[in-house]
Order: sequence, then structure tokens, then C-alpha cells
Amino acid sequence: MPSRQHRVGARKESIVLGVTGASGAIFARRMLQLLEADPRVGKIHLVISASGLKVLREELELDVSKTAEIASRLLAGPARKTTYLLDSDVGASIASGSYPVDGMVVMPCSTGCLAQIAHGISSTLIERAADVCLKEGRKLILAIRDTPFSRVHLENMLRAQSAGAEIFPMIPAYYHQPKSIDDLVTQFCCRILAHLGLEQRQQFRWLGEKKHSRHRLISPGGD
Repeated sequence: MPSRQHRVGARKESIVLGVTGASGAIFARRMLQLLEADPRVGKIHLVISASGLKVLREELELDVSKTAEIASRLLAGPARKTTYLLDSDVGASIASGSYPVDGMVVMPCSTGCLAQIAHGISSTLIERAADVCLKEGRKLILAIRDTPFSRVHLENMLRAQSAGAEIFPMIPAYYHQPKSIDDLVTQFCCRILAHLGLEQRQQFRWLGEKKHSRHRLISPGGD
């Protein structure tokens, strides 16, 4: 997918980030931080399921008691572009195909959420927003987090992929010689953003066995 170059006055991207109850809250945090920092992104709609909030509390020791502060707490900083939406609010803007968004990432995506999306069941805002992306032909990336996969999980992945979703299991790469967990998480998130046309400067790209230097993309602003 070609990158979307940032130009002065250009329309900025609107992205939906859904967070469900699978392990991997650190990935959701890094994804949100990268989206907030990207000058090509103008609006982020953050939706977290009830189980997702429990995972944030357990894995990140995040205080999720105050809805208005969840986005800033997850970012560990100000949420300038992010609007937090309740997963129960099926009447929110992103529940309608008439509301323009450029793509959606569900990260982490539980196998339960996968099943709902694969079968067109929209009982929550995350599920409905994903269904809207499919019916409107918009980019939908499902970062599945579970292991091992049962036949039911695999068939649901195939069903969702056939409907237009991109299945992107949360399996980090190691060829960039990561020195920390953050290196693993950042590279994985950069790979997903590249599939949204939002390549990141810190993304590592493999150049072949004989080329040992790292190749990083130019920054969104061309710096």
C-alpha cells in the first residue's frame, strides 16, 4: 500500500482503535501513542470493551475508574486527537456508514470479538464499527491475540478475511534484533500502521542477508 504523504492543508486521517479483552494491552497503548504522534492523523476514535478495561487494569495497572481520563491515562500523556467512546454506545458516530473513517484496528482482538465480526453480529460499538468498515469497503485490521487456535478460530479468521478484514495475529518479529519488549511492540505496531498507509520512521525494513544496516522510512513530515 502506498504511503499517504503529509501535506499542508491535506485532509487528515480518521482512525478507529478498538481494544478488546485479550492479553496485549501494551500493544494497544503503543498503537495509540503512535497515532497521536502522527501528523497525518487528525482524529482517533478509541473504544474499549468491558473486558478490555479489565485487561488494561491488570496488565498496565491503569486506573480506568474515570471514563473521561482513560485515553490520557492509556497514552501516559494528553489525548489531543483521541475521543473515547463507550462500547455500549451503538448510536455513536462510527456506528454509521455515513460517518467517514479511513480505517479501523482492533488490537488486541479477542477470538470472541473475531467470532462476532465474522458472523456479522453487532451487539457492541466495536463490533458495529467493524461491520461498518466491512460493508463500506474500508480497511479493517484484526490483531488476533490467542494461542493455540482451534478450528473454530481458524474458520472465523477465514470468514472475516473473506468478508474483507485483514487478519494480523499479534506475533512479533525478531529479525530486527530487538533489545527490549518495547522494540518488539513498536515494530509490530509500525507494521500495522504501514498497512493503513501510515508508515513510521522507526519501522525496521529487511534488506536481505548481505545488508546489515537498518533501513528506516522517512518521517511523516519528510524530516
